[in-house]
Amino acid sequence: MNRQYHLFDAQGKVLGRLATEIAKTLSGRNKVDYIPHIDGGDFVTVINADKIKVTGNKLEGKIYHKYSGYPGGISSISLKDLLAKDAGKVIQNAVYGMLPKNKLRDKMMLRLTAVAGIEHTTKKIDVTH
Repeated sequence: MNRQYHLFDAQGKVLGRLATEIAKTLSGRNKVDYIPHIDGGDFVTVINADKIKVTGNKLEGKIYHKYSGYPGGISSISLKDLLAKDAGKVIQNAVYGMLPKNKLRDKMMLRLTAVAGIEHTTKKIDVTH
């Protein structure tokens, strides 16, 4: 299986539309030899993640929650604050929700790198079956 490297520039792109393109590339749905049960996707690097656009009032209205499992252990952060803190995490969360919910999703997510600026280092991961 020959994996290619794709570079996406998030500057001025809408979050959901960019995430669908990334999810297609990670899962291999853009290839002619796509097979659903085989992980044949490519590597993806996203630059300028901090310059992503969202529609409506999602900057203040969209809330990300995480729960530790303990009473009172829920923590929430808005999209605006998460963009300021870690812009790559916003794209990773959007793509994670669009990938298939099976054992292949974690392997696909390992091939995604999202950085806030234009400087990036492509990490080479050997994902063999």
